[in-house]
Formats: sequence, structure tokens, C-alpha cells
Amino acid sequence: MPWNSPRWSRLIGQNHEKRACQFLQQQGLALVQANYQCRQGEIDLIMRQQDMLVFIEVKYRQSASHGAAAEYFHTSKRQKFERAIAHYLHQQGINPSSQAMRIDVVAMTDDNIDWLQGV
Repeated sequence: MPWNSPRWSRLIGQNHEKRACQFLQQQGLALVQANYQCRQGEIDLIMRQQDMLVFIEVKYRQSASHGAAAEYFHTSKRQKFERAIAHYLHQQGINPSSQAMRIDVVAMTDDNIDWLQGV
């Protein structure tokens, strides 16, 4: 299987999502759901920090030579992410006006994890 095949990329992504989840659990967050998918988009991790729902996008780059990982959570990606969040909330019967929530990005390289809260 070539290193740049979609299947290989997905395996790499799943590995880093697991690594991000473990990191966040060590910080006190509890996993609600991983890899929520709908027609509107995908949410890598849904976690809970006390009474707050935290929707997390995991971005991985092997190096920063083509830009930092967090830079890849751009406007169109964020809009798609927010539509997926709205779908999730609707599916779960959660009123967004009565549920504390935020969007975080976990930006990763092979050596580093940056947790950007409330982006």
C-alpha cells in the first residue's frame, strides 16, 4: 500500500486522534464520542469537561515546513465543523442555548501537541 494512499492517511489520522484523546483524558476530559460523521461533516472527538461539551478537531502534520497544523482549521473547515456540531446537537436532542460548549483544536506534530481551547 503506497504511503500516500487514502487508506494509509486514514490510519495515520486515527492513530493521532487516539493520541489526542489520551492526552485530553490526562487533562481531565471524558470521551463522549469519537469520529462523529454526518452529511454535514465530521467531528474527530466529542468530550466533556465538567458540564461543558467540547468539540475537538485534531490536526496532524509531520512537520511545519508547509505550515503549522492549526493553520489547516481554516474558515471553510470551521463552517463544515459547525454544521456537524449542529447536526450532533439536534440528533442528541440538546438545546444549544442551554448547553455550555466550545470548539478546541489539537494541533500535532510527531514531537509536539498543542491544545488550543475555544478557537
